[in-house]
Amino acid sequence: MIVPTPAHVAIIMDGNGRWAKNRGLTRLQGHRTGTENIRRIIRTFANHGVRYLTLFAFSTENWGRPRKEVQGLFRILSQVIDRETGKLHHEGVKIVHLGSLDGLPESLQAKVRESVELTKDNTRMTLGLAFNYGGRADILNAVRRIVQDGIAAEDIDEAAFARYLSTAGLPDPDLIIRTAGEMRLSNFLIWQAAYSEYYSTPTLWPDFDEKEVELALAAYSRRERRFGGAGAE
Repeated sequence: MIVPTPAHVAIIMDGNGRWAKNRGLTRLQGHRTGTENIRRIIRTFANHGVRYLTLFAFSTENWGRPRKEVQGLFRILSQVIDRETGKLHHEGVKIVHLGSLDGLPESLQAKVRESVELTKDNTRMTLGLAFNYGGRADILNAVRRIVQDGIAAEDIDEAAFARYLSTAGLPDPDLIIRTAGEMRLSNFLIWQAAYSEYYSTPTLWPDFDEKEVELALAAYSRRERRFGGAGAE
C-alpha cells in the first residue's frame, strides 16, 4: 500500500553537539540553536498535512551526560516552552508530553503541564514532546500499570497494551526521521515503530530545513508499506 503523506512523523533530533563543534561553539549553544529550528519544522510538516509530529528531545539515557549540560538542557526547554507555547496554541497545535516528569525540576514540570492543558482542545496538529522518554521504560511502566489495574492475561492484546503506553491516543508513527547520519532508534518508540518506515539523513538537526522535509517526504512517498505481508504481485 503506497501512502503519499504520513499521518504521523517522529524525529530523532540528532547532531546539535557536532553542529556546535564544527563552529567552535559549546554543546549548549548547539542545543539552543536546535530548539530554534523546531517551530519552522512543525509549521512545514503541518502545511504538508501531517497530523501528528513527535520530537525526541531528551532520553532517559541523557541523564548520563555531564550535569552542567543536563541542567542547561532543562533551562533551554523551559525557555522554549515560554517562547513557543502561545504561538503553537494560536496555530492550533495540541501539545502532549511523552515520558516521565519525575526527576525534572518542579518549575519545568509545571510548565509542561500548563502547555498541555492550554492546548488540549487544538485540532490542527498534535505535537508529541518526548522529554525524559525511553522506549523500554515506557513498556515497563505500561506493564506495571496493567498489573496494578488487575487486568487478566486473556484480556491483554496489542490494542489493550497500547492504551497503557505514554503514546495512548496517538497512531503509531508512519515515518521516523533521524538526522546526523546515525542508523539506530536509540530506545525511541520501540513498540510503536514496529512497522514504521525509517529515513536517515546526514544533515545535522540545526540545518534540517524545509528542503530536508521535502526530501524525507518524497522518500516516504516512494515506499511500499506491507506491514509484514507479501504485498501485491
